[in-house]
Amino acid sequence: MPYIKRDEQGRIVMVDLEPGEGLLEVSANSPEMIEFMKGMGMEQGSLQQSDMRLVRVLEDLVDLLIARDVIRFTDLPQAAQEKLLERRSMRQSLGALNLLSGSNEIV
Repeated sequence: MPYIKRDEQGRIVMVDLEPGEGLLEVSANSPEMIEFMKGMGMEQGSLQQSDMRLVRVLEDLVDLLIARDVIRFTDLPQAAQEKLLERRSMRQSLGALNLLSGSNEIV
C-alpha cells in the first residue's frame, strides 16, 4: 500500500512506498490515488504498456544469451521455461495470423 502526504487543502502532494511521519496509508486503487498518478503521468495503462515492452526486451535478452551459449534454456527454472515456451508459441501463432492478413508488422 502507498503512503501519502496531503497539503492544507487535502490534496495529495507526495506518495511513498514506505510508512513515515505524517504519511497516511491509502489504497493504490482509490480514485484520488489514480487521479494523482494520472497527473504525474503515471497512469496504470501507460505503466502496463511499459511492462509489456519490457517483457519483450527480456524475452529477446534470454534468447540472445541462449544463442551465445552464455546460458542454457534448461538452466532456467521450470516455471520460467514454461512461460517462455508459451509466449514463443503465442508469438508464432500471431505471426502466422499476421501473414494471412497481409500485415507487415512484426509481432
